[in-house]
Amino acid sequence: MFADYHVHTEFSDDSVYPMESVVRDAIQMGMDEICFTDHVDYGVKDDWDAGVEIRWRGNEPFANVDYPAYMAEIRRMQSEYGGRIHIRTGLEFGMQTHTIPQYKALFARYLFDFIILSVHQIENKEFWTQDFQRGRSQKEYNERYYQELLDLVRNYKNYSVLGHLDLIRRYDNAGDYPFEYTKPLIREILQTVIQDGKGIEVNTSSYRYGLNDLTPSEEILRLYLELGGTILTIGSDSHKPEQLGAHISDTRKRLKELGFQNFCTYAEMKPVFHEL
Repeated sequence: MFADYHVHTEFSDDSVYPMESVVRDAIQMGMDEICFTDHVDYGVKDDWDAGVEIRWRGNEPFANVDYPAYMAEIRRMQSEYGGRIHIRTGLEFGMQTHTIPQYKALFARYLFDFIILSVHQIENKEFWTQDFQRGRSQKEYNERYYQELLDLVRNYKNYSVLGHLDLIRRYDNAGDYPFEYTKPLIREILQTVIQDGKGIEVNTSSYRYGLNDLTPSEEILRLYLELGGTILTIGSDSHKPEQLGAHISDTRKRLKELGFQNFCTYAEMKPVFHEL
């Protein structure tokens, strides 16, 4: 089973990769299944139907997914290409605790196969711009990040996996923060995830960002396995053709070396297990 479970298209504000091109490229690569997971980031981006003027960054709208158009295009892809590849419906929820009600409402509007719960910003401050980290010590912004994740998994349940669980590491200009310092918080997050029958994602973008570890780190993955975690998805977090499906095979090998036996795809919010 060759599947990519973190894929962005022109419906994400940071991609111009047409959905149909993604599907055709995936078929050409021999992929069996793909799940579209375009961005929704309430708090920092606008909805197309919110009655406000959409902001633009160059040629790209600074907005969430156009939900009706997105769902219609996925249905078209399924109809046209469904005999050659399984196409699943997902979104990446870039959540903050104060935006939980908006995600509850969105989840109730549509039928999904798969939802990634990610944290890209806190207090409406982005990580990649350093707005969130600025004015905080390395200890403060790392602990605040994991506390936000913990608060989210305790209070929001309509998701499948946690996306790039240690994302803050990618944007930590002070270097790697020792795992032992955040391990108690991470343990609580993983225990809650496992108890709720949810999972975590292994995000292969760690290779293209030049990180010295997997995302999440092998330390987090070992802890997840030790706690009894079994639900894993693997996704490229692709936004461009050259990123689609990248390093999924390498990641599967590394997961097997760590002691995992399976990875998952999803259908109607339920995990389907496959041998690594």
